[in-house]
Amino acid sequence: MNFKTLVTAGFVAASLATPALAEYPERPINMVIPYGAGGATDISARTIAEPLGDAVGKPLIMANVTGAGGATGSVAVQNAKPDGYTMLFARVGSHSVNPAMKETLPYTLDDFRFVTVYEINPVACAVSPNSGITSMEDLIAKVDEGGVAYSSSGVGSLLHLAAVMVLKEFGVENPLEQATHIPQKGGGAAATAVLNGTATFLCTNSSAVASFVANGQLIPLMVTTPEPIVGFDAPTAADLEKPALHQLVGWTGIAGPAGLPDDVAAKWGEWMAAATQDEGFLDKMTARGSVIELMNPEDANAFIQGQYETFRALVDELGMRIQG
Repeated sequence: MNFKTLVTAGFVAASLATPALAEYPERPINMVIPYGAGGATDISARTIAEPLGDAVGKPLIMANVTGAGGATGSVAVQNAKPDGYTMLFARVGSHSVNPAMKETLPYTLDDFRFVTVYEINPVACAVSPNSGITSMEDLIAKVDEGGVAYSSSGVGSLLHLAAVMVLKEFGVENPLEQATHIPQKGGGAAATAVLNGTATFLCTNSSAVASFVANGQLIPLMVTTPEPIVGFDAPTAADLEKPALHQLVGWTGIAGPAGLPDDVAAKWGEWMAAATQDEGFLDKMTARGSVIELMNPEDANAFIQGQYETFRALVDELGMRIQG
C-alpha cells in the first residue's frame, strides 16, 4: 500500500469515527416555572410536562424559580444562552401585567422569543352564595352603594388589574376609590378571602376557582371570553356586551431568550402541536376551565402585545403604575 493510499484510508477512517453534528436536543432541557408550586402556571407546566417530554425525547427538568411576581424566573431565562436548553413557562402576569404595571422591570417583551401560547384561562368574576349577589348588575349596584371589597393575589397582579378593569367597563367611574382592594399572598388566599367574607368578590383565572364553582362554594357572575366556559353557568363578556374584556384572560406560553435560533423555535412548534393533542392533558386542563389554543409565534406575539397595550392604557388612565 503506497503513501497516498494510506493517507486516503486515514481520512476515511477519521471521518467515520467523527460523530455528526449533534441535533437539538442532545441533552435535557431546563424548564423554568417563574411562579410557585400549585399555582396556575405550575399546574399548566406540570400537566403538559409528560406529553411534551415524550415529544421532545429528552428529559425536561422542571424548576420553580420564584420571586418578584414572576420576574426572577423570567430574568434567569432572559440571561441564559439562547440555545434552547433553558426555556420559560411564561405567564400573563410575567409578560403582560408586569410590563404594563411596573415602572422598573429588568426586562421587556423584546428580551424573549415566544415559540407559542398554548393555554387560555378565561377570567371569571365570582362571589360567595352568602353575598346575595347573583349577577354583575347586582354587584355593580352594591359597588355604587359602597362597602364592596375585592381580593387579589397582590398589588399589581392580574387579579388586581382584572377587578379594576371589570368595574371600569361596567361603568364604575372611580374603581380604585369605589371598591376596596384587599391584596392576599397568592391566588388561593384571594379565593379564601371571598369564601370567608373578607372580600365581596374576585376576578381570577377560571382554573383557580373551577373546583369552588363545581361544589357550589362560589357563584360565577361572568367569564371574559366570547364563548361559554365548561363548568361555568355564567354569561360571557359578549353576552353582557363588554367586548373590551375579551383581552382580559390569563395564558401560558413558552419562550426562550431573544436570539433563539429559527430551527430551535421550529422544533418547539412541532413538539407543542403533538403535546397539546394528548387526551390526558386536554381532559385535565378542560376540567379546570382552561381553553387549549395553540398559537404560532406570530400569533402569540401579536396576542401578548395586544394585551400589554390594553393593560398599559388602563394603568395610565387610572394612575396604577407601580414604582419599583
